[in-house]
Amino acid sequence: MLPDILIPMVVVGLAEFGDKTQIALLLLASKTEKRLHIVLGAIMAFLMVDGIAILAGDWITDAAPGGLIKALSGTIFIIFGFLMLRNKRGEIETEHHLKNPFYSGFILIFVSEWGDKTQIVSGLLAAKYNGLMVLMGIIIALGSLSLMAVYLGRLISNNMNSGTITKIAGILFILMGTSFLLF
Repeated sequence: MLPDILIPMVVVGLAEFGDKTQIALLLLASKTEKRLHIVLGAIMAFLMVDGIAILAGDWITDAAPGGLIKALSGTIFIIFGFLMLRNKRGEIETEHHLKNPFYSGFILIFVSEWGDKTQIVSGLLAAKYNGLMVLMGIIIALGSLSLMAVYLGRLISNNMNSGTITKIAGILFILMGTSFLLF
C-alpha cells in the first residue's frame, strides 16, 4: 500500500517541479491576497483531471485530441496575460478575473492539465497500483508544489513593485500560451 502512494507522489512531484502549473500559480498568487483560494481551486482541478485519468486510463488521450487541448490551454493563458497587461495602473482589476481566486486557479489548472504528462502518468500508474492510493500520492505531490508556488508568489509580491509584477506576469502568461499554440 505504501508504494502505491509513494511512487506516484515522487514521480509526479519530480515531473511537475518547476512546470508551467507552478509558474501559473505563482503569477496568480502574486496578484491577490486570497492565496489559499487559488491553492484550493488548483487542487480541485487536479482531483478532477487526474481522477478522470485514473478512472478512464488511456481513453482520455484518445477521446480529446491533444491539439485541441493545447489550443484551448494556450488561449486561456493568453487571455489571462492580456487581462493583466490591459490595466495601465499595473494593478489587477479584481472585478474581471481575480474576483474569485478559487475559480481562477481552478479554470487555469483544469484546462491546462488535460493531456499533460501528469494526467497521462496518473492513468498509467493506476493500471499498476491501487487507483485511490495513486490519486492520494499525486494530490499530495501537486498540492505541496502548488502551496510552494503560491507562497513564493506571496514573497515576490511583497518584495517587488506591483506594476512590475503585473507586466512580467502578463508577458509570461502570453508567452506560455503562445508556446502551447506553437509547440
